[in-house]
Amino acid sequence: MPRRRVLVIDTKTQKTPQLRIISGSYPREISRGSLRIVAAPKQSPPFPVDGLTFEEDTFLVLSADPVVRPPKESLMQVMTRVIETHPQTPGSVLVKGKRPLRLLAIVHDLNQDPSWREEWIASALDRILAEAETRRLRSIALPFLGTLHGSLEKQRFVVLLRDALERNPAIHLERLWLIVPDGTSSKILDILESNSQG
Repeated sequence: MPRRRVLVIDTKTQKTPQLRIISGSYPREISRGSLRIVAAPKQSPPFPVDGLTFEEDTFLVLSADPVVRPPKESLMQVMTRVIETHPQTPGSVLVKGKRPLRLLAIVHDLNQDPSWREEWIASALDRILAEAETRRLRSIALPFLGTLHGSLEKQRFVVLLRDALERNPAIHLERLWLIVPDGTSSKILDILESNSQG
């Protein structure tokens, strides 16, 4: 697919506007088999999704509401829930809500330093793709896991995603919105167009 080009009009002067071409902008579309991957920033969704992935930790703190609200239950009930709470397994995925489903990728353990591991991210990617197939989701959104609350390099995440896509070929999943972090060059996505051997 040819790279998209964006025309920018310079209207700061009173003269005839000057045009210049900026190549490599978003959205960028890539195909892997029957799966269409569209890379676009969070503020520009390319299509509606059946499932939205979130980077999460073992105790689900990262997705918790930052606003502290008075409990709707007694203090005893709150304390009992806290005591009975068990951590989720790193590398797993919890599915919450209704469509669009919330796919909580457990890629952090806040009791460890660093809080993330590459193998947890790889495992979560496999499980996200498996959940999409099991639930017959046609489209999902996926951020660069491990880069928001961790220090995984963006390029390495794309390699992990490419490898997960090779291990888990799409059957029902038709579209994947890869949520691109601000300041990410579209060239990083060339990795998805290559095979892991190449």
